[in-house]
Amino acid sequence: MTQTIFLIGYMGCGKSTLGAALASVMNVPFIDLDDYIEEKCEAKITEIFRTMGETAFRQLEQQALREVAAMPCIVACGGGTPCFEGNMQLMNRTGITIWLTTEVERIAARLCLPEQKAKRPLIANKTDEEIHAFITTQLAARTPFYSQAQLQFDSTHIETAPDTLHTATQLAALLQNL
Repeated sequence: MTQTIFLIGYMGCGKSTLGAALASVMNVPFIDLDDYIEEKCEAKITEIFRTMGETAFRQLEQQALREVAAMPCIVACGGGTPCFEGNMQLMNRTGITIWLTTEVERIAARLCLPEQKAKRPLIANKTDEEIHAFITTQLAARTPFYSQAQLQFDSTHIETAPDTLHTATQLAALLQNL
């Protein structure tokens, strides 16, 4: 693999889970963009949001995106990454972009888990009902950005390790046929 593969989509669609499995199947490095930012900044994303604000986070995110775009690897982007600072154009220019799609109900079920809410500053203090409404509204606003991806792939079936491996193998086969 000589190009970077960028996995985009709404939070909870499985970018990190499927990305790690895909990288393993394809035997290439995997980078979770949020983890990469946390390492560089020596701070958690929630802390960066709280102390510096979203605008500063988005600037850090774009710099990190530029850095990983030069590496042949699988990158799991944050849910908002494609929506800011021309990031979608950068990803389309430097690699292969894949929009991972999942039904809103499945995303909501994943995001309403306490450990998921705790690490996501945009939903941390919302009720389950508020999360569902938030997802629906944000997904509608972000779809014009996500739809600029070169490929679209259903990431619904990643609830178990065997399902995730099967889905990653399907995506790897699709990529090898490009």
